[in-house]
Amino acid sequence: MLTLDKIYHASYVLKNVIRPTALIAAPHVNPNYQVYLKPESLQITGSFKVRGAGYKIACLSDEEKARGVIACSAGNHAQGVALAATKNGIQSLICLPDGAPISKVEATKRYGAQVCMVPGVYDDAYAKALELQKEHNYTFIHPFDDENVIAGQGTIGLEILDELPDVEAVIVPVGGGGLISGVAFAIKSLRPEIKVYGVQAAGAPSMVQSVRHHRIEQLAQVSTIADGIAVKEPGEHTFALCNEYVDDIVTVTDDEISSAILHMIERNKMIAEGAGAVSVAAAMFDKLPIQGKKVVCLVSGGNIDVTILSRVIKRGLLKSGRSYALCIELLDKPGQLKGVSQIIADCGGNVISIHHERAAEGSDINGCFLRIVLETRNFEHIEEIRNALTTAGFKIV
Repeated sequence: MLTLDKIYHASYVLKNVIRPTALIAAPHVNPNYQVYLKPESLQITGSFKVRGAGYKIACLSDEEKARGVIACSAGNHAQGVALAATKNGIQSLICLPDGAPISKVEATKRYGAQVCMVPGVYDDAYAKALELQKEHNYTFIHPFDDENVIAGQGTIGLEILDELPDVEAVIVPVGGGGLISGVAFAIKSLRPEIKVYGVQAAGAPSMVQSVRHHRIEQLAQVSTIADGIAVKEPGEHTFALCNEYVDDIVTVTDDEISSAILHMIERNKMIAEGAGAVSVAAAMFDKLPIQGKKVVCLVSGGNIDVTILSRVIKRGLLKSGRSYALCIELLDKPGQLKGVSQIIADCGGNVISIHHERAAEGSDINGCFLRIVLETRNFEHIEEIRNALTTAGFKIV
C-alpha cells in the first residue's frame, strides 16, 4: 500500500543515487503565472524514471534479484532499470518498442542491459515483456503501475514542497500515470490545498478518457511526438490514485509541444523531450485555471533524439510564427524577383530558401510561381509582409 512513509523512505534510499534538480524560475513561459521548472531532464539518465526504478530494485529480495529483472519501456524507464540493476549486480533485459528513439536504445545498452526490440508501441513491448517474464521467471519491474515505483516518483513532490513551500499548483506529464500518482499523493497528503494537474498528448489521451468515463479505457492507437507518454492504457493503481488526488488532466497538441520545446531551448537553455515538455505547453497555452498563481511545471525528461529534435524545432518555429512559407504568382518578366525581395527586406524578413517555377497548365502562359521560405519574428510580422506584397500588386496564392 502506498503511504507517505514509503515515499520518505524512497527519498532516503535514493539520496546517493539521484542528482539534485533544483527549481528554475521561468518567467517567460506565461506572463500570467509565476512559473518554475523542475528539471528532471537534468536527472541522471536524463529523466525522473531512475527514481522509481531505483527504489523498486532496492526493495527486491535476494531471491528476486538473483532471477534477474525484466522491464518494458518507451526508453526512459529502460535506462533507469538498466542503471539501477547494473549498480546492484543484477542482470536486466528491457523490451523496447521499435519506434523508440535511437538515443534511448543505445543509452539503455550502455547502462548494461540486454535489449529486445518489439514491433509496435509501448503496450506491445509490455505484452512481450510479460511473455518473457513467464518463460524465464524474471522479476518484472513495471514502469508505472507498482506502488514502490510510484513511491520513488513521489520523491519529486517532497522536493518541490521543500524548495517552494508557497507553491500553489504543480503541472505534471501523464503517460501511464506513475509520476503524477506519486507526486499528487505526496503533495496532497501534506498540502491538500495545492492543485495538481496532469497533461497528456492529444494523440494519446488514455488517462484523460479513463478518468472522464470513470473506468480504465484502452485506446485503439496512439500517435504523438511525446513518445515517453504514448501509452494506450493506464494502470489500475495509477487510475485510482489519479481519480482521488489529481484535480484535472488536460491535453496539448504536438504543435503546442513543439513550441514548448523550442521555448525552453531559447529562453531556458534546456532541452526537453516531447513528454517532458507537455507541462510547459499547458502553461504556455493557458490550458489550466492557474492565472496569477505560483506554478511548478515538471519537465520529466530530456532524452530526445537529435533527428526528432530538428523536426520539432521546425514545427515549433511554424507554430510560433518564426518561420513562414508563401507562394506568389508573378508575370515572368525581368525585375519581378527583385521587387519581391526588396519588399521582404524592407519589412525585416529573412529569406531562407527560394524556388522559381514556370506556371502550370491552366495558368497564364506568361506566369510563374515564386515559393519562398522566410524567417519571421511572429504572426504580426508575417501579416505585415503579406500586406506589403499585396499592396504592391503581387498575388499571394
